[in-house]
Amino acid sequence: MSFLWTTIKVKNLKESVEFYRDIVGLEVQRRFEAGPETKIVFLAAADGQTAVELIDDQNQTEVELGADISLGFEVDSLAEKMKFVQEKNIVIQSGPISPNPKIEFFFVLDPNGLKIQFVENK
Repeated sequence: MSFLWTTIKVKNLKESVEFYRDIVGLEVQRRFEAGPETKIVFLAAADGQTAVELIDDQNQTEVELGADISLGFEVDSLAEKMKFVQEKNIVIQSGPISPNPKIEFFFVLDPNGLKIQFVENK
């Protein structure tokens, strides 16, 4: 068995695609309409191992995300990623945090309020 993707219902599809493409670094793999008022976009890492499915359902006015859920993405340099997100006017919610000498991370929020964790493994 392998993990395929994480599904996120979004408030604004355009903003969410831009965040996961431009900030996280995923690439749009496919997009399609799943009904008259529902659009879906899949984004994935270049290796295809990490995928996110964004669903924009015009019939759903509120999006509920769990406060204790986060998505973690590995980066080569935490310092460079922190500088990058700050230059894009994205607020760092917490961190950097280093629970042990081999890992360091920080959190931001995506346009829907979902916690995104950027992690550097040392």
